[in-house]
Amino acid sequence: MGASQSKSEDESSKVFYSETPIQFSQDLVNQLSDQSPDTPSSTLDGHIRQRIQSEIARLREEENALYTQIETTLEKENLDRERSMAGDAVSSSQGQDETTGDVKSSAVLLGDLEEVKSKIDRFQTRQELADQPALKAKSEAVVLCYRSNPTRTLDCWQEVSDFRHAVAEVEQQYIQKLRT
Repeated sequence: MGASQSKSEDESSKVFYSETPIQFSQDLVNQLSDQSPDTPSSTLDGHIRQRIQSEIARLREEENALYTQIETTLEKENLDRERSMAGDAVSSSQGQDETTGDVKSSAVLLGDLEEVKSKIDRFQTRQELADQPALKAKSEAVVLCYRSNPTRTLDCWQEVSDFRHAVAEVEQQYIQKLRT
């Protein structure tokens, strides 16, 4: 029924031949050639972009080198100024002109100060834990439970709960000590 209405492949494609020759304008040919990616203009654009990128990279390297040179110079000036100021303080305090070979920079002194503070804090923390034997015992009980039950750590809930209560008590004692 529908077979007579369907077209075969031979009937669907038809070729028409023109007797007049087809000519394209030079503007159309130029426009189509400009859109082609293999044209010399696109390679010229890529070359220009590459040169711009290399110039930017070179300028950034120069900027970084200049920055480090300025930083080094300023650091040296600051160290010289600190040494001269420390030398003035040493000579005025002792009444004689001494060299400042032992004078450290402020950055080194701040680092040393932070190191001493951290050591003091660690020492005080150890002392406070030594003053709390119940807290230390609860902590050791938690560790022992975890080591004895490596695959069933949830079985240690009672030890953890006891440790939390002991820590809360120590915190409350510390807060009361600060208030008085």
